[in-house]
Amino acid sequence: MNNSLDFSQEQFAQLLNKTSDMVISQLADLELKKAYHYFPQKEVESWFDEPIPLEGMDAEALLNEVKTKVMDTATNNVGPYMYAYVMAGGTQVSVIADHLASTINQNVGKWHLAPAINEIERRVVQWGGVITGFDKNAAGVLVSGGSAANLAGLEVGRNIFFEKQGIRKKGIFGMKPFTIYASAEVHGCVDKSIEELGIGTNQLRKIEVNQDFTIDLNALTGAIEQDLNAGYTPFCLIGNAGTVNTGAIDDLEALAEIAKKYNMWYHIDGAYGGLPGTLPSLKEKYRGIEKADSLAVDFHKWLYQTFEGGCLLVKNWDVLKRSYFKVASYLDASMEEQGRVNYNEHYFQLSRNAKALKVWMSLKAYGLTAFQRMMQKDIDLAKYLSNQVDESDDFELIARSDLAISCFRYIKGCTSEEEIDALNRKLIPALEKDGRVFITGTTLHHKFVIRACLINHRMHEGTVDYLMKVVREVGEGLV
Repeated sequence: MNNSLDFSQEQFAQLLNKTSDMVISQLADLELKKAYHYFPQKEVESWFDEPIPLEGMDAEALLNEVKTKVMDTATNNVGPYMYAYVMAGGTQVSVIADHLASTINQNVGKWHLAPAINEIERRVVQWGGVITGFDKNAAGVLVSGGSAANLAGLEVGRNIFFEKQGIRKKGIFGMKPFTIYASAEVHGCVDKSIEELGIGTNQLRKIEVNQDFTIDLNALTGAIEQDLNAGYTPFCLIGNAGTVNTGAIDDLEALAEIAKKYNMWYHIDGAYGGLPGTLPSLKEKYRGIEKADSLAVDFHKWLYQTFEGGCLLVKNWDVLKRSYFKVASYLDASMEEQGRVNYNEHYFQLSRNAKALKVWMSLKAYGLTAFQRMMQKDIDLAKYLSNQVDESDDFELIARSDLAISCFRYIKGCTSEEEIDALNRKLIPALEKDGRVFITGTTLHHKFVIRACLINHRMHEGTVDYLMKVVREVGEGLV
């Protein structure tokens, strides 16, 4: 009788070889594969409608089932026809790294549970501070993504800003109301974060934006003054280093001065656009990022990593420890060697997987210069797409971007705003069912638009031309 759940070495090797074949097949011939496989929800549900298995099945047969039901039907995020949301495709090295990280199964909650991975995470955090220009000695923590990084940034800001009031013990009960400011284009995770922190979205001031979708500085200062006169405490100012809708980069330098003038915590959401600040062509746009108190970035976007790889950056480790440290007898580190950073003392989670390994391995394998080339290439591709749209008769360009987003509408055969809006709202689900490309929409200045995000090292001008071709063909079918 087998006293563990392990296969024999020979069986395990066979399964790993079959898994490797599945991985190689999945990443092969990506330009020949559809971006989306449409199945009705009820059909997908039916594939997994079964009772809990009491006895195990043959592992090789299980892999075949996974290939058929999961791999072969997966939305092709890794391919060059994924234009929806912000899907960066991943790298082969990050796939390998995730495989290795799962093998050693480290918990990066305490240093002695994962010594090498812990030090790798500290190094990746420091590299993130250098790449973004935030701080060459940055402290921080890897999290699931931008939403978690923004939540953590606001939580750290709240705990430090109101430290003298003992907010970690007393909570916000009985406190004078405090307010948070961001542009109307701020990511929706900020609303969720403020709700989760118990502050409430009534205290979130969404400031109108300029024509280029950056925050209106005059409207911002007006709102702050109005709140001061009404007895509120301005607590936090959030700047956008690349909005998710259009890639707009707020005037980060001016926001830093406003935050300083009103003594506010200054947080920057750079989850979408923080990392391209390393590019010479964009560096000027990011002046002021170094003056933030906290910064959210996503390595699974512009460093093309597999999910998950978000990161919160702050100026020093003490800020994190003052925000999160809690005494627990079973986690006592007083007898441990000096110099260790225990992440359970510097973040909410205790159990944490090894997110940093793939980032570290990818930067070592490819080098930052290669990533910079890919960033610039994707930004140039977005400009190429915008130019193609602008020069066409059947499309209308709505918004260009300093980063890699282009927003446009298909307008063939339309004679009014109502017809354009209706056509484009029908076009998105029609493209999903067609499946050759995957793209979604958003609303800008009260107009529904098609939003193309080009963050994928596998994209090129030919794949952009293909996007235009497919949208035209599907659009013509609707007209």
